[in-house]
Amino acid sequence: MNIDLSGKIALVTGSTEGIGFAIAQGLARAGATAIVNGRTQANVDAAVARIGGNARGVATDLGSAEGHAALVAAVPQADIVVSNLGIFQPADFFDTDDATWDRHWQVNVMAGVRLARTYLPGMEAKGWGRFLLLASESAFNIPVEMIHYGVSKTADVALARGLAKRMAGTGVTVNSVLPGPTLSEGVEAMLEAERVKSGKPIEEVATAFVQEHRSGSIIQRAARVEEVANMVVYLASPFASATTGAALRVDGGVIDTLM
Repeated sequence: MNIDLSGKIALVTGSTEGIGFAIAQGLARAGATAIVNGRTQANVDAAVARIGGNARGVATDLGSAEGHAALVAAVPQADIVVSNLGIFQPADFFDTDDATWDRHWQVNVMAGVRLARTYLPGMEAKGWGRFLLLASESAFNIPVEMIHYGVSKTADVALARGLAKRMAGTGVTVNSVLPGPTLSEGVEAMLEAERVKSGKPIEEVATAFVQEHRSGSIIQRAARVEEVANMVVYLASPFASATTGAALRVDGGVIDTLM
């Protein structure tokens, strides 16, 4: 299968590292012009340089309406939008204040809502487009250590389904992608103390974490960011034209349901 996205503009939010960077890199390799987004100019510039010629960047914090407006001024139209930006913060439910809930809602949900309001009408006018929201297996397996995060990711799945129905018959598809435990820079940072304590390579520490805290994993390890990106690049391609309104898993089999 040769995925050719030449001539397409692909915006990937939160893409200076981790899963987002792997997605932007994968889309650029498929021929798209990848728009890298992050909060700081230095990180954006570094990511664009790593990807190479098929990339440019916009530095803005999409956790606010003002940050979104700055993005739109720089990128008024896109053929492919991947709402990847997300945060997570382990905290017991009874210690999670309103500010934490609101920050997760603004970054993990409302950033995607704003992107959809902005870019879907342009896709509809062209008769083709791909809109993807990065959710999580935590949307279905709500993690007790960060209920606020799980709730926000469930909202992303619902948002994608509703938007897909809203765009019915337009040639625009909308889907959500559900990664499981993935060895991104964020997860590495979360596991750093254990890595230092154990003296083991980060891959082994991540595997032990998965086996202890996500024991239902079928692959019994953390996924690589490229494995998630591969699913997204396919969904962004013309080959995925009959896939819409779906929640596609790259969870290593953690979610224990048939659908």
